[in-house]
Amino acid sequence: MKNILLIFLIGLVIGCTNNDDFIDCDYVENCPLFYGTIFVAPETLTDSGPTSFESIISIEDANRKMFDRRIDGWINIKPYLFEANFSDNLKIEVQVNPEFGTKEEAKQVALQYLPTIGRMPSYLRKDVETIWLHDGNENYGGGNKNLLIHHVRTEEYVQKGILEETFMHEAVHTSLDEYHLFSEEWINAQSKDLGFISEYAMEFPQREDLAETYPICFGLKYKPSAFKKEVREKIFEMIPNRLEYCDKYFFDGLGY
Repeated sequence: MKNILLIFLIGLVIGCTNNDDFIDCDYVENCPLFYGTIFVAPETLTDSGPTSFESIISIEDANRKMFDRRIDGWINIKPYLFEANFSDNLKIEVQVNPEFGTKEEAKQVALQYLPTIGRMPSYLRKDVETIWLHDGNENYGGGNKNLLIHHVRTEEYVQKGILEETFMHEAVHTSLDEYHLFSEEWINAQSKDLGFISEYAMEFPQREDLAETYPICFGLKYKPSAFKKEVREKIFEMIPNRLEYCDKYFFDGLGY
């Protein structure tokens, strides 16, 4: 299970699709439905939804070890430190690279993300202990009890309407993979289903399948109107056992 701690190194699939854009199955073996699922239903979560984020408090700065995709490695720096508080009593230490300027400027950058992170269910944030926030146009990341943000990339995610879905994907790596990705029931569900929901999941079944499947499960549970009828039907045909797993472990009794 400890290899889950390396998942923050993983990037998101390159490309874009939506409800109308299925993979051309004439050219893909064991054809999945989509290239990547964060693009399928971007209105599943939106910036108009409720958030559990309550406040951000400045705390004493100290040295931290952070991962930075721009160098594809670890850096040891003294970031600006904040504590983000949420109404479900969860807290996250926000570590902001000082490259953003003053501590007040760093705080304003962090505030661009915390309400969005607070829109996710508590169980997706329960293992998120830190946020690494850097400048640069690199993929986000999850795992290692962390969410990794590269600020320049945010504009692309916002323009495509997938900022919330991107955080959801990465938070699955952080808070769910360790408990579910290698469970007997999840592996059984994989084997019983017709195939994978996305090309990304199929390419990395032991790393990306749950993170790719969960946003679809969530959307069908709480915002089915985000999917056209024929899309919903194809999803239910492709991954019924995974959907049943999601209902059992992530939704029943948990709410949102």
